[in-house]
Amino acid sequence: MLLKSFNSSQRRYRLTLDFMNEALQPPATILDLGTPNPLSEQMKRDGVTVLNTYVDLDRNPKHLRQFESVDICTAFEIFEHLLNPMSVLESLPCNRLFASVPLSLWFSSAYRNQEDPWDRHFHEFEEWQFDWLLEHTGWKILRRQRWTNPVGKIGIRPVLRLFTPRWYIVEAVRENSRPD
Repeated sequence: MLLKSFNSSQRRYRLTLDFMNEALQPPATILDLGTPNPLSEQMKRDGVTVLNTYVDLDRNPKHLRQFESVDICTAFEIFEHLLNPMSVLESLPCNRLFASVPLSLWFSSAYRNQEDPWDRHFHEFEEWQFDWLLEHTGWKILRRQRWTNPVGKIGIRPVLRLFTPRWYIVEAVRENSRPD
């Protein structure tokens, strides 16, 4: 197994790594959109070469084209923060993508951190919306999975979170050549 799972307290990371393990073969060079995070650090510890982006991708999507020698792109909980994920998807320098997004919940508003302007969701997708975005930018979904987000609290919303899918992950391949 290329990537090892996190401990049980980090369920979302474990589920993400398990999803990737079904398809990854070493060695691999991964462009992980965003800054280093616990998931990219775990991938590095498991022997995968991981490169991260450090720029505002809304303003600089063509920055991604400098990463010519990557095998796979990952975007875990990134696209919901972007105003224009379409231009980023079109600029990805690889032909294989693993991406996850939070799903829109009818019983909860979109996430917004009042203290940190980078920690806000502009989009929270329905599955069909994310599928359409990928299709429209030249990606074909090979596999998909969704999971819930139990929070371990008491209340109506925590009970709903036990049964309502919150996270959506896909593995996709580019159907046509990357636009210039």
